[in-house]
Amino acid sequence: MPLKYAICSEIYQGWDLRKMCASAKSLGYDGLEIAHFHLFETVESVSKEERTEMRSIIEGEGMVCSGLHWLLVSPKGFHITTPDAELRKKSWDYLNKLVDFCGDLGGPVMILGSPYQRGTVDGSSVDEAKSRLIEGLMQLAPHAADRNVSLLMEAVPSRETNVVPTLAEAVSVVQAVNHPAIQTMFDTHNTADETEPLAILLERYYPLIRHVHVNEMDGRHPGTGDIDFKPIFKFLLEKKYPGWVSLEVFDFKPGAETIARESIEYLKQIEASV
Repeated sequence: MPLKYAICSEIYQGWDLRKMCASAKSLGYDGLEIAHFHLFETVESVSKEERTEMRSIIEGEGMVCSGLHWLLVSPKGFHITTPDAELRKKSWDYLNKLVDFCGDLGGPVMILGSPYQRGTVDGSSVDEAKSRLIEGLMQLAPHAADRNVSLLMEAVPSRETNVVPTLAEAVSVVQAVNHPAIQTMFDTHNTADETEPLAILLERYYPLIRHVHVNEMDGRHPGTGDIDFKPIFKFLLEKKYPGWVSLEVFDFKPGAETIARESIEYLKQIEASV
């Protein structure tokens, strides 16, 4: 079973939705992973009719919404582990609204990265922050399940957050929540704190992994750095991995179409070689 490729929408910042979908589809992607911050400030401003139109545009270009990420970048000020109960509730309420947005677009997953909106603040310990994170996920899980959306706890390295910096930590959160709507994902860029080969990590935690991000350790697109994707792809193919392999980059200088084209050409070469 061949792998399914998606692309993160912020690579196409400044493009309208139809144009970015048409470009991605022409290059070989079938999924669009949406970061709403570059399309609009808040999902609360997007009406039911506008959501229906967005889904129609995506599917009309032969694509599907593969999920959401960069969930709490915009509007600014959210924090999901703060000891400030009012702000914490406001932040989790917004995540619930994102669940509805994701469900309205037909997206299956939401990637909970948001490192700067979950790290310790105001004297909290890491354990306290993690406990609040687990509590919030427990409360959100039933609504996510009702909308057929899985929220995926993403490990983000310690250079960006001190709360869940490794895949083992992400898995411990998932296991503590113990709800099928709360799972995890694997991001090659976010493995700076890991000490084992990436394919070993992927194999160990595969039963809870529902999504894969590919990029280089420095944030450039695949094929421009040192990550060996072959063992990763070999394992995914052997497992007949049914989820998305999604391109997420942080260096946009080469331009959207160059990044998208060079990445999928490289990734498909890797897939064909293993």
